[in-house]
Amino acid sequence: MNTSSQKIIHTALSHLDSDGDITMVDVSGKIATTREACAQGQVIFPAVIYEQIKAADGMTKKGSITQTAHIAGIMAAKRTHDLIPLCHPLPLDKIGLTFAYDDNQNSITVTATVKVTHKTGVEMEALTAVSIACLTIYDMTKAISHDIIINNVHLMNKMGGKSDYQHA
Repeated sequence: MNTSSQKIIHTALSHLDSDGDITMVDVSGKIATTREACAQGQVIFPAVIYEQIKAADGMTKKGSITQTAHIAGIMAAKRTHDLIPLCHPLPLDKIGLTFAYDDNQNSITVTATVKVTHKTGVEMEALTAVSIACLTIYDMTKAISHDIIINNVHLMNKMGGKSDYQHA
């Protein structure tokens, strides 16, 4: 509950009602449209570890780090509503992940694209897919080194709904 001593900016926050109380956004009056979001993140390794991973084509004793992270990212996007309390469950039409080695930064860049035809967007699903894929890569490689950094998880773009967005 909101108290008079709390200062809450709730006019721009969709998960707060007019009293400042937490609420799930009511999408019942919206029309279903095609919506798509793309998110990206990076897993950075010490140079010697990155070279080992790349030389082994991402294969570890646990298996392929990118294939495992790919499955984890898809599963995460599908379960976003179970992980983030106010997200709507969505019948996702597409979940795609890509993994790119970046020799300049000794990193693997993870990109997730999620698409739905529904009344609400899929930004959180794309961000969740990237986050869990990056965490899976960490888990798959932590036996080699704990000096691994997950960095720069962010929304790249979104299309559909009230407005489009493009990361600068």
